[in-house]
Amino acid sequence: MVASHPAPLPPVGEEDSAKRRQILDGARKVFLDLGFDGASMGEIARAAGVSKGTLYVYFTDKSALFESIVEQEKLEQGKAVFNLDPERDAVTTLGEFGRAYIQLLCRPGGGSAIRTVMAIAERMPDVGKRFYEAVLAHAIRQVAGYLDARVKARELKIEDTELAAAQFMMSCQATLFQPFIFQAKPTPTPAEIDKVVDSAVRMFLAAYRI
Repeated sequence: MVASHPAPLPPVGEEDSAKRRQILDGARKVFLDLGFDGASMGEIARAAGVSKGTLYVYFTDKSALFESIVEQEKLEQGKAVFNLDPERDAVTTLGEFGRAYIQLLCRPGGGSAIRTVMAIAERMPDVGKRFYEAVLAHAIRQVAGYLDARVKARELKIEDTELAAAQFMMSCQATLFQPFIFQAKPTPTPAEIDKVVDSAVRMFLAAYRI
């Protein structure tokens, strides 16, 4: 429910940015510990070390606060840079991408944001959709663009490069992402990532290399 508190314009400048980060850090912990329904603005204010009045200066309600956390995570993941130079061969490029992708997906603390978005996506589908489009679908399109170039170079034969990109990315997640996201296993080791990604590359090229 949206709070009845007024929504004054927040202050600007470095102090504002620091205070906003402080609030978001506190809110993230509360949401992860208590879930969206269990979190309250009072609990968030205590965790952030600010008054409720200050909290409402920056955010009108906990839905707005939650969306800001998702947006922040989306931007962080969106900063990931993958070397998908269209001139590079598929074995090297896909292997490097797969390792970097899984390291990003399964980084310590990274799963918490994904779990939180998944938990609220049914109630707030726009939030889930924006996160998916900006993070996962964006990565699929990047890989598909690379595959298009390798198809033109006659290294690969693929009819639907977006489907192939998604298939490869899911293969890289095998035995790594689901145990991690459900907290059945810790962050995978480099050796575990190498084993799975190398297998994914071999399978992918067996299907699509000319």
